[in-house]
Amino acid sequence: MGLSKHDKQRGLLLWFRLAHFFQQSVKASNQHLAPYDLSIAQFDLLVQIGTHQPITQQELAQKLLVSKGNITQLIKRMENRALITRRQEWKTKYITLTEQGKELYQEVVPKQENFQASQFQTLDKDEQIQLLHLLTKLQKQEGL
Repeated sequence: MGLSKHDKQRGLLLWFRLAHFFQQSVKASNQHLAPYDLSIAQFDLLVQIGTHQPITQQELAQKLLVSKGNITQLIKRMENRALITRRQEWKTKYITLTEQGKELYQEVVPKQENFQASQFQTLDKDEQIQLLHLLTKLQKQEGL
């Protein structure tokens, strides 16, 4: 049997609230990163490379939540800004941060991490733990 009308309405409301919070968070993060001339996608790329360098382009694509076409564009933009460098070893491309990229990483990552964490300060510690548990439980559902 399907969901009751109330179950469906509650489920939709949960989905809309979660989606709205996520959209607001991305918008606020993009505004917070604007002084560094970074989008949230570019920031994610910077973090993944800085954390895992040298990293292959394929490994990077698996860690990022963007399409393969978008990753190529992101890499080119970051390369044009002299933040990353690619080197080819046989069939594999390795990506690392340049000195300028390392400086930006050291400056922006702690600030952005604090900013992102601060978005949950409305919740007390127990509520944050509960939300984390619930979101993890949802993420482990089959089909997601």
